[in-house]
Amino acid sequence: MAKQAQGIKVMLVDDEPNILQFLELGLGNEGYKVAAAQDGREALSLAESFEPHVVVLDVMMPGIDGFEVCRELKSARPVAVIMLTAREEVEDRVKGLSIGADDYMPKPFSFAELLARIQARVRNQFPHLLEEVTIGPFAIDAARKEFRYRERLLDLSPTEFELLKHLVIHHGHVWSKSAILDRVWGYDFGGEDNIVEVYIRSLRDKLQDREHKVIRTIRGAGYRVDPI
Repeated sequence: MAKQAQGIKVMLVDDEPNILQFLELGLGNEGYKVAAAQDGREALSLAESFEPHVVVLDVMMPGIDGFEVCRELKSARPVAVIMLTAREEVEDRVKGLSIGADDYMPKPFSFAELLARIQARVRNQFPHLLEEVTIGPFAIDAARKEFRYRERLLDLSPTEFELLKHLVIHHGHVWSKSAILDRVWGYDFGGEDNIVEVYIRSLRDKLQDREHKVIRTIRGAGYRVDPI
């Protein structure tokens, strides 16, 4: 897993230094980039600069508790939250999940189980961070910059690769041309949004998607990939 974990950022939030030290060492050895905070306020500040993909978050902390931290993190960015607590009450688990937590683990816990849950969250919510991802008939090899559709290697330009990867990773979601420009070309792109139409047309040709069943046009809204 160490090679696959490269580039994946995990933020640890716990007021117990021994737990932080143990998890930092273990996750670092697995190849994750790790940052740690000892209270809720520090965690929210750290999240702004560190931009974690996964947060392992203790519920019981001084000041801002884990529930409020989870709520604020979820409202600010796409992030997977695994909550840790010494409590075993069903009400706490329900509360955590209802405010957006993605998983819940009671203390004490095994490192192997936590690692498996982190890996599951990355696979489910950030598959594009893994070196090789298969979604329906698509296979994406980010390291080699290779894209296969129904086992056929596509000849894509770098921009075509990033555009198709974005649409496939977020399959089922409708993306407007302006949103695609922001995500693929960047916020500082100064060209016209019609460039998106040009690249979509080229991708459809290379996918042999003559009936637009793979990359669908949603009238008045944008584009959506249905990985059939």
